[in-house]
Order: sequence, then C-alpha cells, then structure tokens
Amino acid sequence: MSAAPHIPVLLDEVIDALAIQPGEAHVDATFGAGGYTRAMLAAGARVIAFDRDPDAIRDGQALVTEAAGALRLVESPFSALDAALGDEPVAGVVMDIGVSSMQLDRPERGFSFQSDGPLDMRMSQSGESAADFVNEADEAVIADILSRYGEEPRARRVAKAIVSARPILRTGELASVVRRALGYRPHDKKDPATRTFQAIRIHLNAELDELAEGLVAAERALMPGGRLAVVTFHSLEDRMVKRFLRERSGSEPAGSRHRPAAVAARAPSFESPERAVRPGEAELARNPRARSATLRVAKRTGAAAWSANGGQ
Repeated sequence: MSAAPHIPVLLDEVIDALAIQPGEAHVDATFGAGGYTRAMLAAGARVIAFDRDPDAIRDGQALVTEAAGALRLVESPFSALDAALGDEPVAGVVMDIGVSSMQLDRPERGFSFQSDGPLDMRMSQSGESAADFVNEADEAVIADILSRYGEEPRARRVAKAIVSARPILRTGELASVVRRALGYRPHDKKDPATRTFQAIRIHLNAELDELAEGLVAAERALMPGGRLAVVTFHSLEDRMVKRFLRERSGSEPAGSRHRPAAVAARAPSFESPERAVRPGEAELARNPRARSATLRVAKRTGAAAWSANGGQ
C-alpha cells in the first residue's frame, strides 16, 4: 500500500494490539487520512472504515480502488458502526479519537489557530459552525462549554471577552481574543487559546456523546475474542474509555456516594483491559502531536453485549 500522508499515533502498538489474522474483518472507526487502514490492509485484514467527514471519504477513494475489494469506506459517524455492519462480526475495532491531522492542517476547515482561516470546526461540514456558536450563544453558555470541555479555569473571563469582541469570524481573531483575555507571551509553553478551541470543537461535534455511543457500538460489533483499541488525546476522552472498559470487564471499583455500585450478575463483555500505552521518546521526537496520546486495549468475551445504559 502507498504511504499515508500522515503517520497515525502509536501505529505499531495499535496493529500489534489488533493481532490481525489474514482475512479477518476489522473496523477503522476513524479513517481520517487512512493511516491505520493502510497498516491493517498490509497485515491482511479486510477493513470497513468509517468517517463522517466528506473530505476523508472523497480522499480515500483512491485507497478503496488500490485495496481491490479489501476496503469498504462508509460515510457515517462511528456511533452507527454496528448498524452499518449488519450481522457481520468483526475481529477488531480501532478508534483514534478527536480531530485528525488532515483537518488540523487545512486552514479552510477552521480547526486550528496555527494558520488563519474561517471559524468552522465542523467534522461533517454541516450544522452549526464555530462562528455561529461564538457569535450567537449566550455568554453563560459559552462559559459552561469552555469549562466543561476545555477545562478552562477562567472560562467566564474568556466568554465575556468573546461576547465583547463579536462578530468573530476567523480562527486568528478568536485566538487573539482569548490571548488578550488570559495574557500570553510568545515563549509560553502552551498557547492559552488551545483549551477554548478544544472545547468549542468538542461541543460542536458532540464528540464525547459520539465516543460513548461508539464504544457501545464496538462492543456489539466485536466477535468473542475480538479486540478494541482506542487512542485518546486528552483526559476527558481517556477517562470515558477507562471507565467503560473497567465497568464492562467487571473491574470497576465499589460504588461511592457519587457513583452507585454496579448491578450484580452481569457477565463481563470484555476481559480486564491491558495496561495503557503511551508514545515513546522516538515517536515524540518525530511527531510532537503524539505527546498526549494514550492507547487502551481490551479483548471481547463471549458474553452478550450490555445495553446502552449498562444492563444486559
């Protein structure tokens, strides 16, 4: 297979985790630029790949042709992957959560403030844009989103600055507003606009809801012994994946006043998850974007999938 335009994070570790046997059906739930899919095809898998971004589907057609029947590319959010698969069980599912390099590197998509572009951030290229949100939402709503999804400690200050600066139509404009509100020096380790961009992107694309539904869909789709590999890039995502796998494997701690104990007598749908994997120094040297990545892997048992709300 031809080289991918972007090398995905923890590629070798993901392919090892999937333990692909030639001819098996595997799912790439987040096709993006096709890096994982190429490696899965090279290992002998038949791949069903999903993406809700029309650009990814369009750009992936050359690989569909090259794969000569071994790749099916589906324009769909990965929360619906089990419905798209029908009755076909799969031996592995990989999810690379969050925004793709392809999206970040195209200024016209409006995901990044590294290059100025229209304030967009829509993965599916439909619905409410980031410009719509920052120019129309109430100040209190903006503050709540920045706090909840960006873990921005000064969310109210940023929200007030955004409302005062309206209209904001470009990524560079929004980044400048946030920097002025929070204070920014060029040598600072992290740009203060990062948390605001992350929060708005997650909100617009319902990314955490999509992740929660996608994990359940993968559970339903995997055959006994099938493997789930999930790469996350920030703590909100990683906590969700960790909690899901601990709960579904029966290793969730006893309940507390904040989280009731799990209902007894539910057969674990996953074996105990493997130790989390993070990038090594060599990968970080060639791909700084990998610095916050975490890979979690678990193997499906023969038990029935739990219901979406946790029951069976």
